[in-house]
Amino acid sequence: MVFEMGEGLLAWCKSTSYSARPAPSLAKDTVMPLWHVYHPVGTYTARQKEEFAADVAQHYVGAGLPKFYVITLFHEVPESSFLIGGEPSDSAVRVVIEHLARQPRDPAARNRIAEELSHLLAPHTRDRGLYCEFHVDETPRDLWMIDGLRPPPEGSEAERLWVRENRAVPYY
Repeated sequence: MVFEMGEGLLAWCKSTSYSARPAPSLAKDTVMPLWHVYHPVGTYTARQKEEFAADVAQHYVGAGLPKFYVITLFHEVPESSFLIGGEPSDSAVRVVIEHLARQPRDPAARNRIAEELSHLLAPHTRDRGLYCEFHVDETPRDLWMIDGLRPPPEGSEAERLWVRENRAVPYY
């Protein structure tokens, strides 16, 4: 299944201009995703993990980000170590998402993005009868490097080069 991205993140990404904004900060516009998916042992098969990660990648690629920016890590947690309200759980998934490349400040855009992420998660969690909770952390872009390189400015020719090459390449 491929997740079709809604208008929130995609519209925001297409409507912004890096050069029109001041230097990045915690409250600036970013989304390089690192997803940590914490789940009980045996919740996902290898194929289900690949499908989940592919949906996550497609979500961000649809916003124009290089595919290699998208990292999804699955962490199996024994039931005795996955507690909700102090009680062991064998049917819960907790997702921690780190955004770096773009971070919208507009509350309406942020709400749309949260709804899109919830929609993306549903077939892999709630639709399977699993309790799901997620949150998004935003890391300052100026504290981010890939293979010793600072990622290129948003919307720049260098960023388009990274998308085409699907890897970090020197651009400055």
